[in-house]
Amino acid sequence: MTRIQVELAKPNLPLLVVEDSDEDFEAFYRGWRKLTTTNPIHRCTNGDEALDFLYHTGKYTSSHPLLRPGLIVLDLNLPGTDGRELLTQIKQDENLRSIPVVVFTTSSNPKDLEICYQQGANSYIIKPINVNRLMNIINILVEYWLQVNSLPYPLHKRES
Repeated sequence: MTRIQVELAKPNLPLLVVEDSDEDFEAFYRGWRKLTTTNPIHRCTNGDEALDFLYHTGKYTSSHPLLRPGLIVLDLNLPGTDGRELLTQIKQDENLRSIPVVVFTTSSNPKDLEICYQQGANSYIIKPINVNRLMNIINILVEYWLQVNSLPYPLHKRES
């Protein structure tokens, strides 16, 4: 198979964004869509909702379970189950731990950075204030995680 054929064979993996700030999510979403990526984006506003999404429980229970996301973009400071706890739960679950988690947060606290990497974060990005910088970061995310990097496939559905 040639590189072009491999690229075309990649699935259109969904992205899960766990972000409680409407403003931050809208800025991220606009930037993502400007890159004309067709990967579907799902948003959860807190850790508990994200767990429901990942385990297909609560409002995400259906007869046609969603595929698990190919990438999770995770804010740390969330209501309820915060991003640190959510990261720990994802990386301790054998059915979810292979999903890459990119922490995308305002926290520049070295302790948060260390804890996230110890818990299995695949990347840690501090949210920029500048819109141009945000677009650059989103471009890098798309290019690396969806074009350069090989993500786990086929995606496994979590059995209830």
